[in-house]
Amino acid sequence: MKRTSQTQSQRRYRALGLALLAALSGGVLAACQKPVDQSAPVRIGYSAWPGWFPWQVTETKNLFNEAGVPVKMQWFDGYLDSINALSAGQLDCNSQTLNDTISSIAGGADQQVVLMNDFSTGNDQIIAAPGINTIADLKGKKVAAEEGTVDHYLLLMVLKEAGLSAKDIKFVPLETGAAAAAFAAGKVDAAGVYAPFTTQALKRPGAKALTTSREHPGAISDLLVCRRDFIAKNPEKIQKVVNAWFATLKLIKKDPAGTLPILIQRSGVSEPEFKAYNAGTTIQTLEQNREGFKPGDSMLSMPYAAEQISAFLVETGLAKSKPDLSNLLNSQFVDAVK
Repeated sequence: MKRTSQTQSQRRYRALGLALLAALSGGVLAACQKPVDQSAPVRIGYSAWPGWFPWQVTETKNLFNEAGVPVKMQWFDGYLDSINALSAGQLDCNSQTLNDTISSIAGGADQQVVLMNDFSTGNDQIIAAPGINTIADLKGKKVAAEEGTVDHYLLLMVLKEAGLSAKDIKFVPLETGAAAAAFAAGKVDAAGVYAPFTTQALKRPGAKALTTSREHPGAISDLLVCRRDFIAKNPEKIQKVVNAWFATLKLIKKDPAGTLPILIQRSGVSEPEFKAYNAGTTIQTLEQNREGFKPGDSMLSMPYAAEQISAFLVETGLAKSKPDLSNLLNSQFVDAVK
């Protein structure tokens, strides 16, 4: 399932005016940084999702350099474009959901999960107009979502739980930003959207979330996924990228005053709106990552979740056949973080 593009007004910009600070502190940093690999940089894509905004901190605070790895971060206004770029070999790694990765593998891609950024714990929502109080009330209603996206997946999942199917609603396929706008304008009765698009959708008077990812723990995980051929040739670089991610989480916790403005600017929303997203995205610690890669019997275990999601994608027609998941997960990098 895919997270999607943003409207023009929601585009985020990286420049934070820290060039002078970086220059002044360069001498100090040089003494403690590891030697930076001067070979080709790792090309990493990311897009609009609260769990991926920390990558902006990694870049802005020069934490890739401190880890000793050259990286080129590429921001995508359109999440679908990032998925396609990874599949086409234009990226080495991308920030994407487990659902998307399974869909890509089903389509022939050879990709591998190396890191879990977060679980969606409320920021993916099915939002409905006044008078629609349950999922069952969606029967016969116009419901917008981006076809094949993470919130299309959430929509199909909750419809099934309510004894309905896609045939019981009037599905309106729109990219996520357009779905939120159409719902806010009263053109559809409900919409499946994720933060920050939830903010726009909920501005419709009387609008409310019928259900969110909070009620479906582990159903939506957000990851760093890389091409397997790149991992095989560059395991040291991948290790340093993963190390830099966990260094970023430590910095955000240690220095909120110095990192929160970076996260807010990347998100493109106000500080109160950004802080409202906190509960809806649960960043995974190093320990939670290590547990998440292990076999289990709940959706908090990626091996278990992958099997369940794979079966659901085939059942709903979003994948033609169940893909080979034997090489999907690679825990060696989170296991090696010190």
